Amino acid sequence: MVEVIESLTGNNWDHLFVINSEGAPQGRIHAVDVLKIIARKTVNREIAWMHGIPAQQLVNQPPITVTESTPLLKAGALMIAHDLNQVAVVDRKGVLVGVVGHNTMARKMPKFIL
Repeated sequence: MVEVIESLTGNNWDHLFVINSEGAPQGRIHAVDVLKIIARKTVNREIAWMHGIPAQQLVNQPPITVTESTPLLKAGALMIAHDLNQVAVVDRKGVLVGVVGHNTMARKMPKFIL
């Protein structure tokens, strides 16, 4: 939990991807999910309790991914259809290599439209 919170706040992200030891995405943690677990913690909200909670506990479903060869329009359609800000991009082995987000779409899509 501590690493998740530090990554979210330090990078000004609204979510991050949890990967396994091979680098494959296992799930996505949204900042709202972190707030929910903090709110449910009714005993002691000191930093110490967060060191014992694994990030995997906040993952409730596998992330939606696209491959490096997926057309940008398809990635955008997936983002819209699933109300996502970003989708994970994986290579042939399923290893996370990056993300496609709204900012990527805003930069690249006008070139296709014009």
